[in-house]
Amino acid sequence: MAVSPASAYADTRAPHPRRTSAHSSHDALVDGLDATLRELVRREGVDPQRDADVVRRLAERVVRRHDDHSLTGAVAPLADPDAVVGELLARVSGFGPLQPLLEDPTVEEIWINDPTRVFVARRGRHELTNLVLTRAQVDELVERMLKSSGRRIDLSRPFVDAMLPEGHRLHVVLEGISRGFSAVNIRKFVLRAARLSDLVELGSLTAQGASFLEGSVRAGLNILVTGGTQAGKTTMLNCLAAAVPGGERIVSAEEVYELRFPHPDHVALQTRQAGLEGTGEIRLRDLVKESLRMRPSRLIVGEVRSEECLDLVLALNSGLPGMCTLHANSAREALVKMCTLPLLAGENISDRFVVPTVATSVDLVVHLGLDPRGQRRVEEVVAVPGRVENGVIECEPVFVRRDGELRRAHGTPPRPERYERVGLDLRRLLGEAG
Repeated sequence: MAVSPASAYADTRAPHPRRTSAHSSHDALVDGLDATLRELVRREGVDPQRDADVVRRLAERVVRRHDDHSLTGAVAPLADPDAVVGELLARVSGFGPLQPLLEDPTVEEIWINDPTRVFVARRGRHELTNLVLTRAQVDELVERMLKSSGRRIDLSRPFVDAMLPEGHRLHVVLEGISRGFSAVNIRKFVLRAARLSDLVELGSLTAQGASFLEGSVRAGLNILVTGGTQAGKTTMLNCLAAAVPGGERIVSAEEVYELRFPHPDHVALQTRQAGLEGTGEIRLRDLVKESLRMRPSRLIVGEVRSEECLDLVLALNSGLPGMCTLHANSAREALVKMCTLPLLAGENISDRFVVPTVATSVDLVVHLGLDPRGQRRVEEVVAVPGRVENGVIECEPVFVRRDGELRRAHGTPPRPERYERVGLDLRRLLGEAG
């Protein structure tokens, strides 16, 4: 399968799940209306995904004509015209059988292991759906999704990360790399928390912890957000970024746009894959370097995975406040990984340089986790005072979760003068005043 953004909606059949015989007449009826609507879309020169409102008006016109024609007895009437309009929109302008899952606010993620096994995640738990597709339907869905993103997938590049129109993140592994079928994953953009106070209401963070983290952001401390997959790292980073004072300029760099937070001066950058000629690729490391030329007051990197960690550490060490996320099992392991990734940048980079540089560049580590019920929560907040002993970065727990509650520990954050500079009482933030 080769997919390019230039592919058009030339087909006259939309993907839809298999139906039982009881629904065959309904399917045949909707298929006919689908073909009529697609013909109108082509005739009008409408882009189905960019002009969804126009497609809706055309679908309503097609359904209304059918209803009028059914009064003569020549065609069967529609039991629910509004539902048929919605189904036509899902087929032509949306993503067919996946559209109801994409519109379901309780669904956090969708993935297709093979056409007969479509899973979703709700509240951190996995569920197998009753949706059954075909190989052709999955291929067409991938093509339709990539059409709006400007990215491609083919035998020379069998992986792709892309953003869907609603902000959902799409990842596809082509058949041949994935055994038997193309593997599709859609991580939905579900905004349940926009600020740290929202995390308190959700039970992920205590009020005292939220006040401390908000004050630390205002003070300009460098914060590393860590955790496993689906632990809520991007949500936490969004909430932390929302606490940045409005007078500062933020530049963010990501593989795919995922950060969304209210700020008057924010420039978002994302990577770009190589073109058909193998040129034009923009890596995350390039974006980190480029962002330093854009007069940032804060630098935010969506997720650090490779050699771009070196450029980020150098930027943070130069006095530019910043934040990023990192996959790790604990705050201490995150610091070890932060010291390992820069070594991928070249043979002339040694741990004798990296370890003390990381120790003086990272101020706080916020580690997140999932409890057995699928609840996302902050497990620990660790301070990095900047000391290194026998090649190991020392750290002090500021907050730790004990007996199911996030409680104050003995550690204190570094750079207390930064809190004073912005008029914050660090002892009060830590609950020690008075």
